Amino acid sequence: MATMKFAEYVLKRLFKKPATRMYPVVKREYCERTRGHIDIDINACIFCGICSRKCPTAAIEVSRNDKAWAIERLRCIQCGSCVENCPKKCLTMGTSYTPPSSGSIKDVFDARVSNNPEDH
Repeated sequence: MATMKFAEYVLKRLFKKPATRMYPVVKREYCERTRGHIDIDINACIFCGICSRKCPTAAIEVSRNDKAWAIERLRCIQCGSCVENCPKKCLTMGTSYTPPSSGSIKDVFDARVSNNPEDH
């Protein structure tokens, strides 16, 4: 009896579309309010350090003297408290996630150089 139910199950799903997507080929489209990663407009930042003080995991480091802002991507829990508390609103939540990695990912943004880690 169990084999008949299994055969019925297989025949039903044989002609249906798969429930999963072919990941590397077909990228997922995220919803508008997805909490993916933190983006910064470094030219608008005043380096006040409120975002680093409000971060519950201490993933953000702000250096006022060096005009640098850094985030450890794998330490960030995407809670959005830094985005909510930024007085200049230069932080935003991106909709894509940080790519998987075996080591630590630390992105450093320098206002004097105005570099972006995605450009390298």
